[in-house]
Amino acid sequence: METTERQIPLEQGKSPNSSLKVFKFIVYSIIGIFTFFIPITINDSSTIPLDHLVTFVQQAVPAALPYYALLVILFGAIYPFVNKSWNKNAVNIVLSFFKIIGLVFAISYVFKIGPAWFFEPGMGPFLFDKLVIPVGVLVPIGAVFLALLAGYGLLEFIGVLLQPVMRPIWKTPGRSAIDAVASFVGSYSIGLLITNKVFKEGKYTIKEATIIATGFSTVSATFMIVVAKTLGLMDIWNMYFWVTLVVTFAVTAITVRIWPLNRISEEYYQGNANPEEVIKEKRLQHAWKQAMDAADNSLPIFKNIVSNLKDGFIMTMAILPSILSVGLLGLVLAEYTPVFDIIGMIFYPFTWILQIPDPMLAAKASAVEVAEMFLPAGLVAEAELITRFVIGTLSVSAVIFFSSLVPCILSTDIPISIPKLLVIWIERTILTLIIVTPLAFLLL
Repeated sequence: METTERQIPLEQGKSPNSSLKVFKFIVYSIIGIFTFFIPITINDSSTIPLDHLVTFVQQAVPAALPYYALLVILFGAIYPFVNKSWNKNAVNIVLSFFKIIGLVFAISYVFKIGPAWFFEPGMGPFLFDKLVIPVGVLVPIGAVFLALLAGYGLLEFIGVLLQPVMRPIWKTPGRSAIDAVASFVGSYSIGLLITNKVFKEGKYTIKEATIIATGFSTVSATFMIVVAKTLGLMDIWNMYFWVTLVVTFAVTAITVRIWPLNRISEEYYQGNANPEEVIKEKRLQHAWKQAMDAADNSLPIFKNIVSNLKDGFIMTMAILPSILSVGLLGLVLAEYTPVFDIIGMIFYPFTWILQIPDPMLAAKASAVEVAEMFLPAGLVAEAELITRFVIGTLSVSAVIFFSSLVPCILSTDIPISIPKLLVIWIERTILTLIIVTPLAFLLL
């Protein structure tokens, strides 16, 4: 699909470099970058500031956190029925049912009533204490700082600069870099919201929108922190983050060239084509101008934080019940049935050939990821460092998981079926293992 070659003129007659816009773009972006990416040492613990802040909150009010999580799960369980989305389609009906189950198990855990197997260390306690509570604290706090990282021109600046590489490598327009970065530093839900909106405006073809939804809409940096903490990787957080980012987008560059993505329609939504205008020169000036425009049109800092905090809580409400229900189902199937051992046989030849320590465990962890991206961390938490690093990367790079992402994709206007999503998941899992394992042996 050819893109429009008309160049975008820089505006004349007004300065895009007013001090306020420059201040918002530079200062707020730097604070966001510092919060997510710059490790600092506090009390002999070296990690990123966001992780320090979450740890402080968890240590300050430990007794209140289970009840806070229970309240969030309660709201999350009833929210689909309040906003009338529970019966929108079959997937929503099933997920809404699982959220009710999640509420039941949350009540059971908090008030210590229920079957003995549920209170085994690797079941309810792992899900609630290691995932539900950290995620429940992390996502809203992370959303506040994402307002700084993603709300004042940094995404627009990066998007223009990356335009020359997006189509040759990932076969998507330059503007899709914003979706990619928004997903990786924000969340897949934010990324998918952007993707669906741009798709319906005729700025992505069906093929481009599907590539972005299944290749860029991965879990956010905040979720990666939970995975890294569970796997004991926070000491090498920056290495883990950047390797995972590179591997994730390398895998996407390959999957866009094989079935089913390479056979997706290149039609536009309802025939409404509005292809990208290509910038050929003065790229840095255009990038700076778009950043300044974004900073100029941004919400005031307080309103932006409140808006992001609200979105963070809504996302948390959607995620926590699913972690406790779909996650528990995955753990039960992994612990008491051979389901994921059988599915894991798809990946065992690769984990064995690649010489990953405990290849069967790594294969099983690779399989269980499709249920919930946090589950593999629980399976390999005590494994060797190489295995933990590989599976930690895979948890993010595989992208497709049924507790949250798949329902989000199916709720958009992008026409993609569950069977094709499963094929893409298998492809991404195998490719991730092949790419990240040599890197893990080289770097660790």
